[in-house]
Amino acid sequence: MNEINLLPPTKDNKVLLHVCCAPCAGSIIEAILESGINLTLFFYNPNIYPRDEYEKRKNEVIRYALKKEIPYIDAEYDSKTWNAKIKGLENEPERGKRCDKCFDIRLSKTALCASENNIHCFATTLGISRWKDLDKVNKTGKLSAEQFPALQFWDFNWRKKNGSQRASQIAKEENFYRQKYCGCEFSIRN
Repeated sequence: MNEINLLPPTKDNKVLLHVCCAPCAGSIIEAILESGINLTLFFYNPNIYPRDEYEKRKNEVIRYALKKEIPYIDAEYDSKTWNAKIKGLENEPERGKRCDKCFDIRLSKTALCASENNIHCFATTLGISRWKDLDKVNKTGKLSAEQFPALQFWDFNWRKKNGSQRASQIAKEENFYRQKYCGCEFSIRN
């Protein structure tokens, strides 16, 4: 993926990357590391159901972070709060209002984490999937960043230059656990 020319997003050259799962993160991590940007991973995904699925995905992210010697922050599994916040949206289709709210929950928490850790830029792996609406992800990221002075959301299009294909290739090379649904119990039916 070294044909992507990334510019450091902030003066301090640090990025907090919200990671939904290892298969989506591989090519993004690769591109950021190749660009010399100081990277910290953030795993906050209270939407993932059931708990054992959450643990599988989290453990794959941690395994890869350790292999690549990348610092990571493991946030709590707070499915009760997530369920309370999406109440009434359970029957929404994928890419609908439930997903919008889910992006908001996770990216707001990522923005808070970045601010608390003196990292002035954050990004997410959520937009690399063709199953997610990139414009909605980016809009939510920007709104989340606005909650904190001097924080910016890096809305780089990780799909460019075959980013999704490279993510799949890395997932195979690393033998990542690959989930069969987005994450929440309501996406299982799809």
